Amino acid sequence: MARSRAIHLSGAKLVLSAVAASFALMLVAAGLYHWVFLKGAREGWPIIGSLVRLVVKDEFEQRDRFMRENLDVLARKLGDMQAKMMQLEALGERVSGLAGVNPEEIKRPPGQGGALVSGRALSIEELQDTLRDLEGLTDQRTDLLTVIESRLFDLKVRSMLVPTQQPIQIGNLGSVFGWRIDPITGRSALHTGLDYQADVGAAILAAAGGVVVTQEYHPAYGNMIEVDHGNDLMTRYAHASKVLVKKGDLIRRGQKIAEVGTTGRSTGPHLHFEVLVQGVPQDPQKFLAAGKTVGTREFAKIGSHSAAGALSLAGPVDKRLPSQR
Repeated sequence: MARSRAIHLSGAKLVLSAVAASFALMLVAAGLYHWVFLKGAREGWPIIGSLVRLVVKDEFEQRDRFMRENLDVLARKLGDMQAKMMQLEALGERVSGLAGVNPEEIKRPPGQGGALVSGRALSIEELQDTLRDLEGLTDQRTDLLTVIESRLFDLKVRSMLVPTQQPIQIGNLGSVFGWRIDPITGRSALHTGLDYQADVGAAILAAAGGVVVTQEYHPAYGNMIEVDHGNDLMTRYAHASKVLVKKGDLIRRGQKIAEVGTTGRSTGPHLHFEVLVQGVPQDPQKFLAAGKTVGTREFAKIGSHSAAGALSLAGPVDKRLPSQR
């Protein structure tokens, strides 16, 4: 060459040159490797094809393992949700039965519809979050239904302890509660209950659930049964020809406890029925009529407020003679 040129390299320039050369060599090697690998994978070269199959197989195995683990978690959550839904369904049937609602109406699926607006598919994380939220909501609903069931059961039990059941099914109401002319003495006297005219042997039913506290023969009442319903509330059944319960028996509402007769101070076969609050006779018709018009909640209030509620329902008893009133 006609001319010569001198290049002076310092230590820093040498280092930079070495780094640049190394980087360029790496790029060339990576490009060559990528080209060779892809070409071998497409054309099925023996060694490269085996490596590709191993890589793909390992990738699929990892993906399958990940999916199985997530599916196992979702399956467990789904199993828990199914158990909770069965518990909710059983609770719903019991609560609806106590509330007087047909369970089939609750099971009927609600109508749904509308325009379709498509969205993206849910991810595994979003699906898990949704199941977690649904599980928490199910727990809350289960607790709420359990409390409601307990309250409704308590209300039903209290209502069953208020004498609202007709004590006799086959018979006519004769003498009512209040002042009347006594059929034996012919004088004015207070009739402390209701007289139901019926044939001898007709069934006498318990007006409410309770405990038999008295079963004896009384000179005036004949074969008599007294049932304690709690809260100072008691019913009395008199003139029975046959008694089917004894003192201390626990009886249920509507249970046959005796048969109509004419024992004691009686002019013919009939049932004498009384309702007593704190030992004071009340008009039974007010309790029997309330059973047709007042709901379970009102009876629960009567029971929960002890005898005061029953007295307010029955009203005060006027024991004065007609001439004094």
